[in-house]
Amino acid sequence: MGHSQAGKAENRERILTEASRQVRRDGLESVGVGTLMKSVGLTHGGFYGHFESRSALLAQALERALLEGEANAKVQGSDGPRSLSDIARSYLSRAHRDARESGCAIAALVSDVGRADTSSRKAMTDHIEAFVASVSEALGGDQEGAIVAVSAMVGALALSRVVADLARSDAFLKTVQDHLKALEVGGQSGGGR
Repeated sequence: MGHSQAGKAENRERILTEASRQVRRDGLESVGVGTLMKSVGLTHGGFYGHFESRSALLAQALERALLEGEANAKVQGSDGPRSLSDIARSYLSRAHRDARESGCAIAALVSDVGRADTSSRKAMTDHIEAFVASVSEALGGDQEGAIVAVSAMVGALALSRVVADLARSDAFLKTVQDHLKALEVGGQSGGGR
């Protein structure tokens, strides 16, 4: 007797959820089909009933990781866009630094995706552009300032996860946060482009 469609969908969701978690924690190349399937209690052979290839799984896991990371970053507030200071404070926090599996997938995977296929780079590009657009809105439409802010935040978060000394890691987060606050103030007083 075959599996029901609901059971198949549930299994596919479990595979995708675990792959997304693994991708953020350990990188794109960390996901092996056999190990992944075993981790969700399914057989290796059953994988191809859910995905046409490992590459297709990775693209979908990356998209899932990016969407979840955006939701957790909370760039939009309940009543509209947040200020750059609010975004930076949340994004450049210790909690976000330490939450690689649930935080921003852009910072967690930027180097991996830079070496990935075109479809993975396109998927991340779309999310980077959305992040830039949200920050631009917080800066009153300043696209150049938004590119600088997003680059600084993603870079600082990624570097803070590498630096072994926690005090120094915190300094990366705090220093960029302080500089972005100055960018926001400068932009509001006419100093931005």
